[in-house]
Amino acid sequence: MAIPLSGNKTALNIGRALLGLALLLSLVHVSLSLVQAQTTEKSGRRVVHHIQPEYPAIVKNAHVGGLVRLRATVLANGDVAKVEPLGGNPIFVESATKAVLKWKYVPAATQTKEEIEIAFNPD
Repeated sequence: MAIPLSGNKTALNIGRALLGLALLLSLVHVSLSLVQAQTTEKSGRRVVHHIQPEYPAIVKNAHVGGLVRLRATVLANGDVAKVEPLGGNPIFVESATKAVLKWKYVPAATQTKEEIEIAFNPD
C-alpha cells in the first residue's frame, strides 16, 4: 500500500525517520564488525628475544620523546615477518621497526598479528 506523500508532512517525516534509523543500524553493525575484527587479531604471544630500539640522537639531544604503535606479523615459528606502523613520530617508527623485526616470539600453531607499543623517553 503506497502512502501519498504530497501534502502529508507526517508521512514524510516518518519516512525520513525510518530511513535515518536504517542508516544508523547499518553503521552500528559495521562498527561492531570492525571492533570484533580488531580484537581477534591480538593473541598476546610472549616475546622471548627482545632488542631495544636505538634512540635517534637528533631527537634525544632535543629531549623529544614519544610513543610508537606497531602491528607485527609473527610467523608460527616465532619470527617477525612484517611490521606495520600504526602511529607515532616517523623517526621513532623507523628505529622501532628495525628493532621489532629482530624480535623472536614463542612458537604457536599459526601466524598471528601482535600490536606493540614502544615508548621513547629522553630522560
